[in-house]
Amino acid sequence: MAVEVMSAADDARWMMVAMETARRGIAAGQSPFGAVVVRGGAAIGVGHNEVWKRTDITAHAEVVAIQRACAAAGGVDLSGCTIYTTCEPCPMCASAIHWARIARCVCGAGIADAAVAGFNELRLPAREVYRMGRSGVLLAEGVLRHECAQLFEEWKAAVGRAY
Repeated sequence: MAVEVMSAADDARWMMVAMETARRGIAAGQSPFGAVVVRGGAAIGVGHNEVWKRTDITAHAEVVAIQRACAAAGGVDLSGCTIYTTCEPCPMCASAIHWARIARCVCGAGIADAAVAGFNELRLPAREVYRMGRSGVLLAEGVLRHECAQLFEEWKAAVGRAY
């Protein structure tokens, strides 16, 4: 299945959904990351970081959204989908996106933004993960970057937040 053609307006719309999902996570005491998997113009998997909730270090927003998208799709092949994520995927999440055969990854804030907020990010850009792994995932970076980076400030101001 080919990647859907999305306009800049579509990208902004879905990134705002990912941001609202991240805010729900912040309100639930989780870290400030959100993601949404889109197929056929509809969200099929939405998730925020659930690391603390699940006591599972792999429960990043992208992984949670992919898990839910796979359940909705009835299988592990998410060919043709686009994932929107409020922050550049870490190497684990970038790999999960590749393994799910997601065609396109649209991200907001970057690894450097997460590091400034105090997150222990590996300084291996998703673009490099995909290049070194010879992945076909198309990466669009910096969509609503400022707004997504602002989520870190919202998280820092939250009462009862997890780190």
